[in-house]
Amino acid sequence: MARPTPTTCPCGLPAAYEDCCGRYHSGRSAAPTAEALMRSRYAAFTRKDAAYLLRTWHPDTRPPAVEFDPGLTWVGLEVLETTDGSAFHQRGTVTYRARYKDDGRAGSLHERSRFVRVDGAWVYVDGDFIE
Repeated sequence: MARPTPTTCPCGLPAAYEDCCGRYHSGRSAAPTAEALMRSRYAAFTRKDAAYLLRTWHPDTRPPAVEFDPGLTWVGLEVLETTDGSAFHQRGTVTYRARYKDDGRAGSLHERSRFVRVDGAWVYVDGDFIE
């Protein structure tokens, strides 16, 4: 009998979900860099994991809830640039393009996101949309 193939992580890295963003979503590990947090948040959007998104949002900018558009499907992530955001930094930015389908129509979100550490853990603060 063939063993099931692990599901590839939606964040775009060539790893199984459980070994990649799944470990952050479950709370087994914390994202070690701003980019890892951004990728895990994208994966959380694809999986409609509101609890993780709220847990990794800065308390000063966190909304009361996360609403998911039922017609929107996230289909790909491209990290374009990272600035700082490593284990040696307290702040970082990640510029990315996320592709989606909205009721079958293709689109993309291009954003420069800001991250900071709160009590040692990376959290999303906010971002600027880029045309």
